[in-house]
Amino acid sequence: MARFGIVSKKVFGLSSPMIKALAKKVKKNHELAIELWETGIYESRILAGLIADPQKMNRELTDKWVNDFDNWAICDNTCSNIFDKINFRDEKIFEWAENDKEFVRRAAFATIAYNAVHDKKRDDDEFIMYFPLIKTYAIDNRNFVKKAVNWAIRQMGKRSRYLNSICLELCEELLKLYPSDKTVKWITTDAIRELTDEKILARLKR
Repeated sequence: MARFGIVSKKVFGLSSPMIKALAKKVKKNHELAIELWETGIYESRILAGLIADPQKMNRELTDKWVNDFDNWAICDNTCSNIFDKINFRDEKIFEWAENDKEFVRRAAFATIAYNAVHDKKRDDDEFIMYFPLIKTYAIDNRNFVKKAVNWAIRQMGKRSRYLNSICLELCEELLKLYPSDKTVKWITTDAIRELTDEKILARLKR
């Protein structure tokens, strides 16, 4: 886990398949999820993210959980299963992006990435609202932030031919805004490479 950057104060060492198997048995149980989260144990918080009910999350609990993130795995698991589906998602995305904590800011861009994948019915134009955040925080050189910004661009750009074109334009704009920034160069070069891949373009064309 440490080799993959998953560091937490309390870890039992349960495998991901074991935790997911537990989640299938328990199913949705919001009250239990809150209790599990409060233990501070890595596996308990992963399980909490799998069994919590997004519709029962309020702003206070959401803020508490996001500020408890101490590694990317808990961050991404919670963003994918909970934060992507809360009613006030966009409000929090903009709020978290402004937060200087590494995993809170990562949560903003991870949630964008997951929503781009999960919400098939969402209007593509709505994703453009996130572009100002990317332009502002693409210079954050912290590993788990820059990877999330890159991830958000790539996932939005793989939704449709329209967003693919717009996201490539965004990358070019970032390079002009920050011509000498190494973080921006890494984010955009990697995103452009994937978004211009022949297989990706062929899928979008179909």
